[in-house]
Amino acid sequence: MLKVQSLETFYGSSQALFKVDFEVGQAEAVTLLGRNGMGKTTIINSIMGIVPPANGKISFAGHDITGMASYKTANLGIGLVPEGRHIFPNLTVRENLVATASNHLKAKNPWQLDSVFSMFPELAQRCNSMGNLLSGGEQQMLAIGRALMTNPKLLILDEATEGLAPIIRRKIWSALAEIRKSGLSVLVVDKNVADLVKLADRHVIIEKGKVVWQGSSNELAASKHVQHSYLGV
Repeated sequence: MLKVQSLETFYGSSQALFKVDFEVGQAEAVTLLGRNGMGKTTIINSIMGIVPPANGKISFAGHDITGMASYKTANLGIGLVPEGRHIFPNLTVRENLVATASNHLKAKNPWQLDSVFSMFPELAQRCNSMGNLLSGGEQQMLAIGRALMTNPKLLILDEATEGLAPIIRRKIWSALAEIRKSGLSVLVVDKNVADLVKLADRHVIIEKGKVVWQGSSNELAASKHVQHSYLGV
C-alpha cells in the first residue's frame, strides 16, 4: 500500500530525515513512534507533499508520489488527520464533513454523514455547531470524520490522541479499531504505547531522523529496553 525508501528531507540546509525505510501493507496498521522532534511529522509531511523530500522514493498503491502535490496525493487515496486538527472554525460540523467529501476511488460502501455520525454520536448532536465551539475531543473526532469522508485507502493520523482526556482517548482508540475492521490501512503517530500495541500490527521507531527499530506489537511490548531507550522521557 505505502512504501517509503531511503527518504531524506531537509529544512533549508538542515537535514531532518536520513534514509528512512518502512512500509504499510493492505489493511495493516503501523505506528511511527519516537520522542518529540525526532522526525515523525516530517515523515508524514514528506508523504503528503507538504515538505518535498530531497532524496528517496515514496510509493502508494502502485504510484510514485515522491514530491507530488498534496491534493493529488489525497485524490489517490491518502486521508490525513493532521496534528492540531486544522478543522474549519467558521463552518459547522456538517459543513466541515461535506466540504471535502468525495469518492474518487468508487468505494462500494463509502463513508457518508450517517456512518460518521454513527461512529461519533457526539458529532451528530453538534452537527449545526461551528467548528470553533467544539471541545478538543470533538474537534479530533471531526478531523477523523472529515478524513474518512474522502474515502481513503490509507488513513494517516498525526498525534491521534494528544492532549485529550482519557475518556475521549478511549473513544478514539475504539473508533480506530472499528476503522481497521473495515479494511482501511492506518498509519498512526501517538505516544500511548499501551494503546498502540493493541491497535497496530507493526511499529517503527524514529530517533534523530533515522529508523532505529521496527517490530511487531508483541516484540515491542516485550522489549522494555527498546521502550526505555527510545520512548522514555
